[in-house]
Amino acid sequence: MLTKSPVHSDQHPASYYFATAKELHQSPRLEEVLDVDVCVVGGGFSGINTAIELAQKGFSVALLEAKCIGWGASGRNGGELIRGIGHDVSQFQNIIGSEGVKAIEQMGFEAVDIVRQRVAEHKIDCNLQMGYCDLAIRPRHMTELEEDFEHLNSIGYGHNMTLLDKSRIGEVIGSDFYQGALVDMASGHLHPLNLALGEARVARNLGVKVYEYSAAQKIVKGDKPKVITEHGEVNCQYLVLAGNAYLGLDLEENIGSKVLPAGTYVLATEPLTQEQCDAIIPQNMAFADLRVDLDYYHLSEDNRLLFGGLCTYSGKDPKDIEAALRPNIEKVFPQLKGVRIDYEWGGMMGIGANRLPQIGRLPDAKNIFYAQAYAGHGVNATHMAAKLIAEAITTQAERFDIFAKVPHMTFPGGPHLRSPMLAIGMLYHRFKDIF
Repeated sequence: MLTKSPVHSDQHPASYYFATAKELHQSPRLEEVLDVDVCVVGGGFSGINTAIELAQKGFSVALLEAKCIGWGASGRNGGELIRGIGHDVSQFQNIIGSEGVKAIEQMGFEAVDIVRQRVAEHKIDCNLQMGYCDLAIRPRHMTELEEDFEHLNSIGYGHNMTLLDKSRIGEVIGSDFYQGALVDMASGHLHPLNLALGEARVARNLGVKVYEYSAAQKIVKGDKPKVITEHGEVNCQYLVLAGNAYLGLDLEENIGSKVLPAGTYVLATEPLTQEQCDAIIPQNMAFADLRVDLDYYHLSEDNRLLFGGLCTYSGKDPKDIEAALRPNIEKVFPQLKGVRIDYEWGGMMGIGANRLPQIGRLPDAKNIFYAQAYAGHGVNATHMAAKLIAEAITTQAERFDIFAKVPHMTFPGGPHLRSPMLAIGMLYHRFKDIF
């Protein structure tokens, strides 16, 4: 029953998420000339939620998606809703100051709240479940968890957290592979495609004009930016570029050169018995370990194990996702050796050199905004980015400006050289993970 993903198809990949999608809706192709306040390019979490935030403020909005809503990382990811934005935010203190670091840390908490509130307010059926664990494989990971636990308490995280050593880790996971865990009951997991589709419904109900199979082919900058598609165009006061890893260099090289697509992949097992579920994940939590080349996983609504990882930076998909990922499942859960795999799929996430989301304005066009490079934490960070862009457009840019101040490296050499360069860099970090 293995269903393989057509990663490069114009249709949704044949993933578990697509097989269980609940609010599929066919939006029209753009075939006219529109005049709106805001045009958003990209129909993932960033674009949809920017459209929602601005429509709620009274702006007229058109959203252009090259494929279909949720086609990219938003509809394919691991489905984990985890506190925090960026990696080691303290590294930017010399640029944004201690108050800027504190603000980003608090926004990392707020981002999760935005998702939870949107799901509750609009009754989005995406199987949102709270409970998440960071997992330690090596002793130094356990030290990192202890430091993180102390830091979160010191800055007033205020949610239920528990630090578990190896003697107690069986309370949350049936695996001998780990040294310990940090349990966070204010993070969790969900069905990401159903979240994206539900939020698209919210946007349409707010009056957002949503167009699918309407790729932006050219941007004309100026006092009123123009986006040209194959069959139409949109004139606007403000433009938001939210294509992330799929934006490419041709549409806007200034930001396309600062983000690289990195592949990540997921398997969905056959439905497990309740006894099997209780044995491996007794409290229905989500998990991720602390390695650079990490595993992440949780149970689905119908008791499948959704297991992801295998991050690749070469730009090439593995020939056989199951063959590559199954050993990881059986290493963590040897009791599932031989379990049938019903779905396999993958896709590209956006990653930048410093692993902080890139949120800002184009240097040569202050009425064109962008958000990208979430480095694997996009479910919550996209929602925060959308709110910040909406704040900036409505002249409340203090929080937006914190992100906009951080410089981001341009990857040299074009796409054929940039991916190998990042691959070499990530190999260094993987080597460090061994010790």
